[in-house]
This record gives sequence, structure tokens and C-alpha cells, in this order.
Amino acid sequence: MANKTFEELFTELRQKAATGDPATSRTAELVASGVHTIGKKVVEEAAEVWMAAEYEGPDRTAEEISQLLYHLQVMMVARGISLEDVYAHL
Repeated sequence: MANKTFEELFTELRQKAATGDPATSRTAELVASGVHTIGKKVVEEAAEVWMAAEYEGPDRTAEEISQLLYHLQVMMVARGISLEDVYAHL
């Protein structure tokens, strides 16, 4: 799997949400399922980040953080929130 930046991932997810088939694209499937379903995944992944940080090593924690970031970006796409919208609050 090729490494990508936060910005590259966001661009890819927006495209998948717009043109992807929910039957073959997890991103399109999540966006189609709505904010409630995505929100449950965000909460689940956040808990997994915490548990990995508490009980597993840095590599596993980084993996869980990447999954949390993915689901947060899917939520952004579903809600029409841009990176600039988020950056304005950092």
C-alpha cells in the first residue's frame, strides 16, 4: 500500500464518494449509509486508538490512528466539510 498524505487521502475519498459504487467501495458505502453509521465507526476507531496506545506498541497505535483519520475524513465528505473548514479551527 502506497503512503499518502492527509490531503491526498481526502481528495481520493471525495472522488470515491462521488463516483464509487457502494457495492464495491467502502467509502461510497459509508457515505451512503449516513452520518449515524459513520459516527459509530469514528467512536469505535477512537476507542481502538486508546486501547492500542495503552496496551500495544507504537506501530499498532499508528495503524489505529490511520483508521480513525480515514473515518473522520469520510465524515467530513458526508457532511460537505472541507480540509480548509477544519484547518480554520486548528
